[in-house]
Amino acid sequence: MSNLLEKVEGIKIRFEEVSQLITDPEVIADVKRYIKLNKEYKNLEPIIETGNEYKLVIENIESSKEILSNESDEEMKEMAKMELEELEDKKEELEERIKILLVPKDPEDDKNVVLEIRAGTGGDEASIFAGDLFRMYTKFCEAKGWKFQMTSNTEGTAGGFKEVIATVTGNGAYGILKYESGVHRVQRVPQTETQGRVHTSAATVAALPEAEEFDIELNPNDIRKDTYCSSGPGGQSVNTTYSAIRLTHEPTGIVVTCQDEKSQLKNLDKAMKELRTRIYNLEYQKHMDEIASQRKTLVSSGDRSAKIRTYNYPQGRVTDHRINLTLYNLQAVINGEIDEIIEKLQTAENAEKLKESNL
Repeated sequence: MSNLLEKVEGIKIRFEEVSQLITDPEVIADVKRYIKLNKEYKNLEPIIETGNEYKLVIENIESSKEILSNESDEEMKEMAKMELEELEDKKEELEERIKILLVPKDPEDDKNVVLEIRAGTGGDEASIFAGDLFRMYTKFCEAKGWKFQMTSNTEGTAGGFKEVIATVTGNGAYGILKYESGVHRVQRVPQTETQGRVHTSAATVAALPEAEEFDIELNPNDIRKDTYCSSGPGGQSVNTTYSAIRLTHEPTGIVVTCQDEKSQLKNLDKAMKELRTRIYNLEYQKHMDEIASQRKTLVSSGDRSAKIRTYNYPQGRVTDHRINLTLYNLQAVINGEIDEIIEKLQTAENAEKLKESNL
């Protein structure tokens, strides 16, 4: 039996065990454990399915080889030879797929995301660019069928945002958007520039895995809650109702605000989610830093100070510096078509992980 099949057979034992456990009434009653086991089941299922397909291909290869050895009919031998070539290609493809599936997955990948975009160097132009990035992610998430909701923002004086925070709800959102964390640079003639000179501005993006309720327990006594009047668009209730919420977590000093809903309760719920995420991410960031210190290349290290991408308008070019990828489709990218970049980053990271795991 091949080394890969042995590994899959080992996982099969655990998969069958988890299959039994998720039907056990005692386990179903323990919500935290049930959710955890369900996630494990979903992660193991594609390994088992691909492993079964791989096993069948190996059996068929043996049958084809047997025909070639024992068959005297030339036509039958020719057919077996063609089938063998196809099966060998299929075997290689499945081996690569299994290797990637066997690489330990970041348990955070399935989570929703709290997405922060902050204007960096470049004054008004940096705020305009932060607004462009916000629009890019809005369109990208819409195309994925994910829910994209702004929770708070500070508008720039000439448009865009000095800071904008949104939540992204969708299957595997963090596993995809984590590659966007870092400094994004733009090179273009700003709207505010009269001389027609190209300027370089920047904005910082941080994609944080949203903490679920059972990920972190918050002590209500540690949280100070302030209410205040919302500002910005929203009709008659703005500046008259104390619906906006500010939460301060005393032990860490973390402050979150939410003002996009008219209801104080809804704003409180959103603010609590964001607060949990920020506290959870203090620990998660330490974990990411440890991984980053072990890796030679940092595809998704979580280092939010690293310059990751440049958007050059005069040349219509987008460059991702982590994998030296340059594309000449700037307008499509800024309109949300970032799948190609993310897929190439995922491929690079998988190659990196495969080296580490010696599969």
